Amino acid sequence: MDALARSLADTGLPHPLLVDAARAAIADGGPEEVGQRARRHARAAARSLLQPVINATGVLLHTNLGRSPLAVAADAAYTNLELDISSGRRGSRHGHAAALVARLCEAEDAIVVNNGASAVLLALAALAAGRGVAVSRGELVEIGGGFRVPEVMEQSGARLVEVGTTNRTRLADFTSVADDPANDIVLALKVHQSNYRIVGFTEHVTVGEMASLSVPVVADIGSGLVDSACPWLEDGPPAWLAGEPAARQTLAAGAALVTFSGDKLFGGPQAGVIAGRADLVGRCARHPLARAMRPGSLVLSAFQQVALAYLRRDGQAIEFWRMASLAADELERRAHAVVAESGVGEVAEVASVPGGGTLPGTEIGSCGVVVAGDWTAALRAGTPPVIARVGDNRTWLDLRTVAAGDDRYVVAALRGLP
Repeated sequence: MDALARSLADTGLPHPLLVDAARAAIADGGPEEVGQRARRHARAAARSLLQPVINATGVLLHTNLGRSPLAVAADAAYTNLELDISSGRRGSRHGHAAALVARLCEAEDAIVVNNGASAVLLALAALAAGRGVAVSRGELVEIGGGFRVPEVMEQSGARLVEVGTTNRTRLADFTSVADDPANDIVLALKVHQSNYRIVGFTEHVTVGEMASLSVPVVADIGSGLVDSACPWLEDGPPAWLAGEPAARQTLAAGAALVTFSGDKLFGGPQAGVIAGRADLVGRCARHPLARAMRPGSLVLSAFQQVALAYLRRDGQAIEFWRMASLAADELERRAHAVVAESGVGEVAEVASVPGGGTLPGTEIGSCGVVVAGDWTAALRAGTPPVIARVGDNRTWLDLRTVAAGDDRYVVAALRGLP
């Protein structure tokens, strides 16, 4: 057993994992020689580990691939995570990245938690446990991973009070519910519909209209667009962003709080944000769940880097926005180079999508390479794996979601196709 495990040392895996591979090879039998079986198990173990992949799907915020791409480099070091350097006393982890995002959103205060669902859960638990929360029936959504608004509300301890109908909800519906003492309403919740739309005979209530209610409005804008004006982009907001709610404008319209994800349109690490009125944010920060949901220094440091890039108005330093704003002619030039160097496939116009439950139905013109047949499994088998998509029995590789420096891996993967 030990000799078989040591024969796999060139795979780079730690010895205990090589022992596991050797044991599995001996146990499963099969037509291969035991050494070959052991090597196959070792390769499978290595490929199951978290590792970089080349995203050629054209989905900018691909949930299965970690959503927004992010470069983080940090030396082994202590940080002032909860230390006030000026006074030498204990500080707050909410005073760094969270303070920056509050500045970005023009909010009185903000805190950062470990994901968008946590932000909603914490806000409801801290502000409405045992009390009523009014939500339009058209916004009782389920998004990826089974996140359902009614279930999250139940876990928070708040009581759901449904308003209006699935397709039409008016301000009068909210007012009648909020003004009825029997409902004990303390919050009105507006939920971004995320990855679906209701069209046709519809009506909804805006944040500005809801702000006239007798209770605070919490707006879950979901995708994390900071400012609809996109001052970090030289050419301003792209057309495909039209209609997407933004944190700054939502607060300006009268929302008491906004919640959103950090790894979608914000372009940062997986995190969640609660921003808005200082008294309400403070109640969230003091709630016992806040400790269970707080991120560590690595996440907060990465979040801070992205927030500083926004404040510098340097969209090119945020990888999501750099990719999203690439010109189609530049992508076409790269596609021709990939085809020429690999000798495989053809240049083709393709359509990228935001992904991550953001802007459903929105397409962004792009360019890439198309190859006849389904080669997705073969492309995934390379190092690094290249993740493509298949349609009409053709394999499509969209270069918008491939960093220019990674085109060489696409070329090598295409050359390696049988």
